[in-house]
Amino acid sequence: MEIKDEAVRLELWRRCAKAAILIYSLKSSPNRHFNSSIDRENEVEKDLLVKEIRDLKMKLAIERIKKNRIKLCSLTEVMIQMTILLSFCTLFLVLVFQS
Repeated sequence: MEIKDEAVRLELWRRCAKAAILIYSLKSSPNRHFNSSIDRENEVEKDLLVKEIRDLKMKLAIERIKKNRIKLCSLTEVMIQMTILLSFCTLFLVLVFQS
C-alpha cells in the first residue's frame, strides 16, 4: 500500500512540476497575448499548452478530492472502532458488577 501511495505521490509531483514549467514558459514568453502577428504554429502550440495545463489542474483537483475522501473515511472508521470498543467495555463492566 505504501509503494502505491508513494507512486501516486511521485506522479502527482511530476504533474505539478510539469504544469509549473508550462505556466512559467507561457508567462515568460515575450508575446503573452495572442496577437494576429503570431504564427499559426505558435498559436496552436500555446493552445495545446493551455489545454494541457487545464487538464493537469483538473487532475490535481481530482487527486485532492480523493485525498480528502480518504481522510474522511479513515476518521469515520476510527470513530466506529472507538464506539465498538466503548460498547464492549460497557458490556463487560455491566456483567462484572451484576454478579
